[in-house]
Amino acid sequence: MGGMSPEPCVFCNIVRGDAPAKWVAREEHAAAFFTLPESALAPGHTLVVTRSHVVGVQDASENDLATAMSLVGRISRAMTAALGATGVNVLNASGPGSEQSVHHLHLHVVPRWQGDGFTTWPVERSGMTVPVDPHEALSAAMH
Repeated sequence: MGGMSPEPCVFCNIVRGDAPAKWVAREEHAAAFFTLPESALAPGHTLVVTRSHVVGVQDASENDLATAMSLVGRISRAMTAALGATGVNVLNASGPGSEQSVHHLHLHVVPRWQGDGFTTWPVERSGMTVPVDPHEALSAAMH
C-alpha cells in the first residue's frame, strides 16, 4: 500500500487480512467492516476505508473518494432495509487538526433512528479566525 508510514496501519492490516474484522463489504478500491464493539455508536456502526493507504480526503485520489462514497451510499441503504434505520450520519476526520485517530482514510456510517438519544452534530463553534475572506480564498483556490 503506497505511502505507508513506519508505524503499522491497523486498517491496512485489516484490508490485507492480517487482522480480524466483521466484514460488511470488500470491493476493489474500498472495503467496509464493523467498528470494534466498544467503539460502536449504534448497532451496525460501519467503517468504510480505502484499500489504498492515504491519510485523509486531502490525499485521496478522485477514484478512491468516489468508490468510498459509493460504498457509503449502498451501506446506508442497507442500514435502512436491514436494520430499519431512518437515517445515517457519515463522519470523517482528515488531517492533524481534525481529531483523526487512525491515519488512514475512513468514514464512519452510523445508523440512526428517530428519538435514539444520540447526537453527532457539533454544539461548539471553532474559535479560529483566518486573515482572509474565507469565501473569496476558497473560491479562488478552486479555480
